[in-house]
Amino acid sequence: MTAEPTATTGKIVVVPHTHWDREWYEPFQRFRLRLVALMDEVLDTMEREPGYHFTLDGQLACVDDYLEVRPENRDRVAALVESGRLAVGPWQILLDEFLCSGENIVRNLELGMARADKLGGAMPVGYLPDMFGHTAQMPQILRRAGLEHACVYRGVPWSVTTDAFAWVAPDGTAIRTQYLPAGGYGNGAHLFEHPDRLAERGAAFVETMRRWHGPDGELLAMYGTDHSAPVRGLPGMVAGLGARMDTLSGYLADQPPGVDGLPRVAGELRSHARANILPGVISVRPALKQAMGRAERMVERYAEPLAALWGAEWPGRFLDMAWWRLVDASGHDSVTGCGVDETAQQVAARIAEAEHLGQAVRDMVTARLAASVPSGGVLVVNPTPAARRGVVVLDVAGDDPITGPDGARVPIQPLEYAPTLLLDEEMDPATALTFIHGTELYGQQITGWSVEDGVLTFTVARESGLPFDVAEVRGALAGVTRVRILAEPRRKVAALVEAPPLGHTSVRPAPGGGPGAHLPGAVRPSRADEGTLDNGLLRVEVARDGTLTLTSEDGVTLSGAGRLVDGGDVGDSYNYAPPAEDRLVSDPESVHVEMVCAGPLVAAFDVWRTYRWPAAGDGIEGTPEIPAPSRTEATEEIAVRTRVELRAGEPFVRLSLDFDNRCADHRVRLHVPLPEQAAVSHAEGQFAVVTRGLTAEGGCGEEPLPTFPASSWVAAGGVAVLLEHVTEYELTGGELALTLLRSVGFLSRNRHVLRPEPAGPQLATPAAQSRGLRSVSLALMPYAGSWEAVPGAAEEFRHDLLTVAGTGDAALPLPEPAAGLAVEGDGVVMTSLRARDDWKELRVVALTDDRTQAVVRGDFTRARRADLRGRPGEELEVAGGTLRLPLGAWEIATVQLA
Repeated sequence: MTAEPTATTGKIVVVPHTHWDREWYEPFQRFRLRLVALMDEVLDTMEREPGYHFTLDGQLACVDDYLEVRPENRDRVAALVESGRLAVGPWQILLDEFLCSGENIVRNLELGMARADKLGGAMPVGYLPDMFGHTAQMPQILRRAGLEHACVYRGVPWSVTTDAFAWVAPDGTAIRTQYLPAGGYGNGAHLFEHPDRLAERGAAFVETMRRWHGPDGELLAMYGTDHSAPVRGLPGMVAGLGARMDTLSGYLADQPPGVDGLPRVAGELRSHARANILPGVISVRPALKQAMGRAERMVERYAEPLAALWGAEWPGRFLDMAWWRLVDASGHDSVTGCGVDETAQQVAARIAEAEHLGQAVRDMVTARLAASVPSGGVLVVNPTPAARRGVVVLDVAGDDPITGPDGARVPIQPLEYAPTLLLDEEMDPATALTFIHGTELYGQQITGWSVEDGVLTFTVARESGLPFDVAEVRGALAGVTRVRILAEPRRKVAALVEAPPLGHTSVRPAPGGGPGAHLPGAVRPSRADEGTLDNGLLRVEVARDGTLTLTSEDGVTLSGAGRLVDGGDVGDSYNYAPPAEDRLVSDPESVHVEMVCAGPLVAAFDVWRTYRWPAAGDGIEGTPEIPAPSRTEATEEIAVRTRVELRAGEPFVRLSLDFDNRCADHRVRLHVPLPEQAAVSHAEGQFAVVTRGLTAEGGCGEEPLPTFPASSWVAAGGVAVLLEHVTEYELTGGELALTLLRSVGFLSRNRHVLRPEPAGPQLATPAAQSRGLRSVSLALMPYAGSWEAVPGAAEEFRHDLLTVAGTGDAALPLPEPAAGLAVEGDGVVMTSLRARDDWKELRVVALTDDRTQAVVRGDFTRARRADLRGRPGEELEVAGGTLRLPLGAWEIATVQLA
């Protein structure tokens, strides 16, 4: 039975689609087998039924993964894309927007649109159907990539009561955004379940959607769900309903253009009002987040900029491979850690490969630079676009002072002396000769040998240009009964080095003896004395309980920083859940402090705290009713070491925490009291600084916990925490609480005390307990006034100066320091620098509420704007190698230099 078309049902536009989770409760290759079958069905169905349209989830990964198995079907896919019936892209993969960098988001879109163009063109819609919330700058990103529409489901606030709204980025960019209410991307999934009830179901759908859309216009019915295949005969059923079939982009093309008259929503979308946003994914499997942050920094801020400025041939293929892996890892069921253990293992391997590729490119470029630094010297590279004076650790021979290219002595601090006696044993000397490989012995190079009083002695060093013939040694072994290996004296020293922006300098030991250089007048020494560190900018005192009191130069003080709180977590990978009978542990059983070094460049303590943490959750294995779990009486002794390090010239203290997690079903948070009360926090992430309050908006189902992500830093009430990777935090009780670890044992729980329905299948994930060594590095920085000084400090904390041993002729002088590219301006932060054809492409963002100017200095004579896809725009004026680029508040700007 078919429905008679009516003025009501005739307004329905059916968009057949699939939502394809590339990897989740099964690993990638197992899901791909199902994808190939689905794509075979899509192609066969669409070729057999000319009226069929299909939207392929907004991500090119589906097509790429399919064509890797069925390359012979590329032309079939392209024909359907070119016809407008099969919508692909614009993303390469449907990402998690908060667990990757802003640059990763841009490259994802760039890759997806470029790949789609080769098949006939990308769907011109920023399709974001299942992300766990949306970043503030997404409207600007989409617009600067040439997209005029977005489409979202999760994170939409209660204030939105229509199925379209104007989503406004911090810079003021407003983009028409299609909201998917009443079921999200599956709001029409059940329309055709009973063909004999089409009229009834159509009328019910119209009644529901008219509440959102109003009395006029077409209604969007997203017909599909997770991993759903096309339904044969669907065009006939759609016609029987009196509706029409189209792609998502086809539907949106018929909607009123622009944003005039639409309700406006500004900034990030992280409301729990309309759908669960599953915020626990930020903190589960923290090693994945840590690896992602490390790999992104390696590729974005070391490999690409150094290769663009100092490399020979552009290593584009290697960098492309790194970006493919980073983008693939950013999937919303990948880096999130909310899949099975096998999925997490594959994501971790992918991220590791990206980091290794970045390291390879970095090392290739620095090896080229190190060839001009004499052997025994050290190349120092600055990965930031501002001149730096920073502490580096040098591994050098001898005890001579360290000098720079101008011959002036560099301030140093001895840290460690390497052993010189590597072997001294009675043995058959013929056995010792088997240790030699060419001129290598014990990982060093042979510089000489002798036989005296029955002892064969080798001298070794890191480098040697002397000839060596093992046959001569073999002929002198008569009477030898003992073998000795002596290494040249070497030491590790901290050195205070000045390096030009995105450039390099070098240092070396120089004969002359005598004391090291004094610190520059603007830099005061860092000293350690009786539980106190002080560098003139910051004073750090260790309390009896192992927490810290910080006092800045301008008098900002906070006490009790670094307090650890261990509590139960009987939730899952998606949502935290406290036990009904929780037991919080915050007081250590013992504390002791060890001096590590006393300055003048680096002063540090190790603070050891021992705790008894409950071993696991108790009574959490699930019953038909919601369990009332607690924590076991059994405990584990956990020793937490916190390295507290204060360097000369830095306004922040570095903390490195290490502990062996032997417990399950728990959450560990580090608490930082605020110097003054604050009702809001400010957190950096994805080209923005987002201001958040003490609560989160609820209304859908899950408990709206006010835990949020921060990428490189979070600040509130006069203290900032500088971060190496995305970290979950909460502003609570006058403190910032940062989650260091969340240990859980299930992908999802069918019954969850803070979420009324499952978020996925209830599958065990024992590796998500994250047992074993947990290491976290961060820094604390008190500040007066607003947070404007924090981004610069975070830049230095996150991007250490790089040191590489010189490999040139030892007789060479040190080369002159060389600058690469300088980027200056109030609130201006560089996010990317790479080569594109014959141009260098620079991306910056203005992290400020005011208009500003980026001043770019370097070896270039031409400049032009570009969009986020690298397509060139207006020419810009360059004078004397300087570009003055006006920027609006929160503007993301891309310029190309030649």
